[in-house]
Amino acid sequence: MTPRRTHFYLDKREGKFLGVCSGIGDYTGIDPLLIRVGFVLIGFATGFMGGGQLLAYFLVAWLAQDKPREFDYEDREDRKFWQKVRAKPANSVRDVRARFRDIDRRLADVETHVTSQNSRLAAEIEALR
Repeated sequence: MTPRRTHFYLDKREGKFLGVCSGIGDYTGIDPLLIRVGFVLIGFATGFMGGGQLLAYFLVAWLAQDKPREFDYEDREDRKFWQKVRAKPANSVRDVRARFRDIDRRLADVETHVTSQNSRLAAEIEALR
């Protein structure tokens, strides 16, 4: 079975201890440092609830899978796209459709400009020959 991009994975390559906070950061788009600080602050505020918070951390580390190598993101735009898909799949489909409509509109504008009776453009093309 192929891994899904919308699934939560541990990010041990970017993580500090077991990759839980880094995986949460990759999944949600929040900086992992903020998640780590929040984890510690909540722990101090609740007195670590008898170790319940640490137990939950280790339980997530034990149950979650490591992030597959093929999901190493090439660029920032790819990472942001998949974070939007995980957060709101319907919105991401709408965004992709809007992008395609925008590309289609721009291509139609280029086609209209090239095929129109533009004497200046025709002269420039002839000068390039």
